[in-house]
Amino acid sequence: MMSRPIILGIVGDSAAGKTTLTKGIAQVLGPENVTLICTDDYHRYDRQQRAEIGITALHPDCNHLDIMQQHLSLLRTGQPILKPVYSHKTGTFDPPQYIKPNKFVIIEGLLGYSTRGARDSYDVKVYLAPPEPLRAKWKVKRDTQKRGYTEEQVLVELEKREPDSEQFIRPQRQWSDIVVSFYPPNGQIDETNGHLNVRLVLRPTIPHPDFTQIFRSDNGSFESAIRLGLDRDMGKPVDVLEVDGHATLDQVNKLEHIMCSDMPYLKNICDRESNPELGKVAGTTGEILQSYPLALTQLIITYHMLKATQGYQ
Repeated sequence: MMSRPIILGIVGDSAAGKTTLTKGIAQVLGPENVTLICTDDYHRYDRQQRAEIGITALHPDCNHLDIMQQHLSLLRTGQPILKPVYSHKTGTFDPPQYIKPNKFVIIEGLLGYSTRGARDSYDVKVYLAPPEPLRAKWKVKRDTQKRGYTEEQVLVELEKREPDSEQFIRPQRQWSDIVVSFYPPNGQIDETNGHLNVRLVLRPTIPHPDFTQIFRSDNGSFESAIRLGLDRDMGKPVDVLEVDGHATLDQVNKLEHIMCSDMPYLKNICDRESNPELGKVAGTTGEILQSYPLALTQLIITYHMLKATQGYQ
């Protein structure tokens, strides 16, 4: 067993779904075993200063990336850090926090893969890439309901940030081991979150579960809801696993069984009764929905974190 913390990176643009994905993973691993860190805390300027300077939070110059990289290196060796704290509610900085890493550390934010030193600190790297219209919808909902903005203000901010999103955020996709894209069926942007499909790009940078055994022995019953194929992502060959929102629990369980049988000493990761947050997502009116594509995505990422504790033996 590795004695140092296992570090997961979850990078994506604002409101791409990082926190929702993180929540179920932390639940499976046990909240007491997980340290959560947001790289937004490393902003160089507060909200008012950014407005005065005319810079967005997505620009590398707006963030202390050197300190973030240094802290990631310390966390990787099990050492504590004195982490800055940025408040999205007030747009200002709170007093720093003394953070001692637990067995697992999840780093989520905008620019987590922006330096080589930072990238070298992760055991598993995930990038979230929802379709832009869906991300815009999520951002409007979050920022109006939780951060006190009007819809018009959010849309203006999205437009202002677009050049930096294109130049600094999306290129980080190339460094990920897994690209996660939740998307509505048939382009139905108003579809509820609980019925979203997911497309998982699985790069050969880490050894993924062998899902091909299911499709070899299944006689085609997966074809309508779950698909596995080969593709290219950013010019490189990848495996792609797609799971539709209408996939049944039985179908998803077969995929989960492959992961659990690969690690018989960790079968509890597939026990839904002990992991009630798995696949839970808020609907358009605030109701809590169950998403099997989200649950499977959370389990695949958890699988990799647990495999990393064994050195991918």
